[in-house]
Amino acid sequence: LIKIGLLNLMPLKEDTELQILRSLSNTPLQIDVTFVAVSSHESKNTSSSHLNKFYEKFSDIKDQKFDGFIITGAPVEQIPFEEVDYWKELEEIMEWTKTHVMSTIHLCWGAQAGLYYHYGIQKHQRKTKLSGIYRHRLLNRKIPLVRSLDDYFYCPHSRYTEVREEDI
Repeated sequence: LIKIGLLNLMPLKEDTELQILRSLSNTPLQIDVTFVAVSSHESKNTSSSHLNKFYEKFSDIKDQKFDGFIITGAPVEQIPFEEVDYWKELEEIMEWTKTHVMSTIHLCWGAQAGLYYHYGIQKHQRKTKLSGIYRHRLLNRKIPLVRSLDDYFYCPHSRYTEVREEDI
């Protein structure tokens, strides 16, 4: 049984859950997913009854260990990281993943947040929005969460900000 935590920062949480669960269901392995929500932000687009029924607060799971953890994006990419209302809690979660999670995947804005928090790599405003489906190359097949992926795979991108290759 692979234990996955999903910190869902997207406004339409049910849509994001469905997309990620569909991807995770493509494995023959048994997966247990724990949905996690931040306490420092009140969701305006997902009902509190859904959140109360299916989500755990970080404070309730922070003593657990996970095989994998997914931190999603959020529509806050044009706001400086420190001005995002849940940034301090997200920093605490990202620090926690270092000792309680085997492998963490950061998606979309979550990837920019992870690069900034862990490596000090700043995001930069683009002149135009990047939007489309792009080809990626798998670099490390030993990471359990990506073992079943092909050498090349496609992922959607839609963003107004970017990190620069020379910064990485």
